[in-house]
Amino acid sequence: MNKERKKVIDGNEISEVVTVRLGKFEQKVLVEGKNSGLPVVITLHGGPGNPLPFGVGCRGLFPEITDKCILVSWDQYGCGINNGKLPENISINDYVEMTSDLIDAMRKKFPANKVYLLGMSWGSVLTARVAVKKAYSLSGVIVYGQVLYRLLRSSDTKLALVESKAPAKIKNEIESAFNKEEFPIDFADKMTKYIAKYTNGYRNPNEAKSPAGKIIRGIFSSPDYKFGDFVAVFKNGYANNRSIINELANIDLREDIKNIKVPYKIFQGESDIVTSTYMISEFVENCGNPMVSCTMIKDGAHILGINGMNVIMKELELISQDRFLV
Repeated sequence: MNKERKKVIDGNEISEVVTVRLGKFEQKVLVEGKNSGLPVVITLHGGPGNPLPFGVGCRGLFPEITDKCILVSWDQYGCGINNGKLPENISINDYVEMTSDLIDAMRKKFPANKVYLLGMSWGSVLTARVAVKKAYSLSGVIVYGQVLYRLLRSSDTKLALVESKAPAKIKNEIESAFNKEEFPIDFADKMTKYIAKYTNGYRNPNEAKSPAGKIIRGIFSSPDYKFGDFVAVFKNGYANNRSIINELANIDLREDIKNIKVPYKIFQGESDIVTSTYMISEFVENCGNPMVSCTMIKDGAHILGINGMNVIMKELELISQDRFLV
């Protein structure tokens, strides 16, 4: 661990990995902030099973956040420091319960502080469900890449692939899948590969590259991770589980978002066709919920990049100033 990182950690009043019971499992969570009076921001990562960039191994890596907020980083059960084999029947609701328990634990630890959620991609499924369930415990939510419904199956997802440089064989395969009454669940894996290879859905070449290498090196040298925990950031208990993916393929969060009663800010990359930006924007505009907003990030895509990170930093600044409003 370098001197700069050690200085950040030593300068924080709070910098600890705590063990809490979330759902049915004891799990480790990083809690870090400049002082104990700051607002609490709980991060809910994507994947499922990819605790980047805000995982338990990131202690001391984000002073630009921990100077403003108490950052709570959780490697969701089955990955990172909380790696383990997922039960075959584990469900989205199990993770909603875990998230609810984490909110309760932080409310107990910091009873006078406001609590916010920061969700990304898969994490947005949890924010949408929990924002309804735990509205009385939350002061607001930030989301990057909101899952809504028809994940990977929107009309603009299909259009982008059909108009891409993908081979005719693949385009015909996509057309056939979209024409079926029920979208083949096992086709989702292929769709993610096709989107990544033939479109700008995951990454937009016009957006400056994020410092992913720096974050990965920082996590590798984490004072809290063993080597196996680092490996489990990338190869973990989600690899052989299908229950979560199958649920995601059919999830519909429209009613959940219509019923949210706390400020809920959605940010979408301009070229995101994974969680379709066009679909989300249109839905938010017409859903009739003044607590929900949607902002498009120029040159952004589904994976959080520099432009999206800069916007999130501005939102965290508003949180620190108690000015977080839709």
